[in-house]
Amino acid sequence: MFATLKKLIMVSRPISWVNTAYPFAVAYWLAGGQDITLLVVGTIFFLIPYNLLMYGVNDIFDYESDIRNPRKGGIEGMREQKELHPVIARAVVLTTIPFVVYMLCAGTLTSNIVLMAVLFFVVAYSIAGLRFKERPFLDSLTSSLHFVGPAIYALSLTTFSEAALPYIIAFLLWGMASHAFGAVQDIIPDRQGKLASIATCLGARKTVYFAGTLYLLAAAVLLMQPVPYSVLGLVCIAYVVNILPLHSVTDASSGTANKPWRRFIWLNLAAGFVITMLLISTQVINT
Repeated sequence: MFATLKKLIMVSRPISWVNTAYPFAVAYWLAGGQDITLLVVGTIFFLIPYNLLMYGVNDIFDYESDIRNPRKGGIEGMREQKELHPVIARAVVLTTIPFVVYMLCAGTLTSNIVLMAVLFFVVAYSIAGLRFKERPFLDSLTSSLHFVGPAIYALSLTTFSEAALPYIIAFLLWGMASHAFGAVQDIIPDRQGKLASIATCLGARKTVYFAGTLYLLAAAVLLMQPVPYSVLGLVCIAYVVNILPLHSVTDASSGTANKPWRRFIWLNLAAGFVITMLLISTQVINT
């Protein structure tokens, strides 16, 4: 049992838990959310069950590609045998439904629509018959919504302010850039598994340039915001610097993108720390 539980935890990719829970919790807090129980339930949901849903469904339907992918089998995604797929499916259902039912009961019509849309895009990204992840450009947009969605949902539970729009746009651009960049390292195994992506469509180098452009656009949006929030634009520039070594990457050498991708994983933690310190200091000053 403990071995199975450990595998399920690894399927949910613990290194990425904060990337979905943090946007929800911070957005709800900044928007003035007052329901502490909903904050706690939502944060826990977007921390673990949401990631098990997202990556569990992905692992089940990406099996043929994953078994050919040398980077799978660790923090970047599991490579479980088909025998575990029914267990993953049951775990996804059992951990998702109670949280979703509570949030639907505690939310409004608007927030419920947003929540269901967020869940739809999570499933539609990987599930057979939809497979948004195999539709170039839509794959990057959908992947970005996996992380921006929890923040939008949090805002829908409160009073959505136009002041939040530039940050949502920048976050969306960042997410699209990150997905495109991440897809580069999988070009060869994806093609072997007959899977399409923005990277298999554009090729390695053009995809890296596409990602760099989106990072720069996100940085530009943030740099235009009031001080001190404009500092976040510099955080985006760090992601551009991270992919600079790939300026001459080819499809044949696309596997080398894994090194900056691993830096990207830890860069997210550093960026999160900077953002947290900025928000805390700003709130202290304002009070």
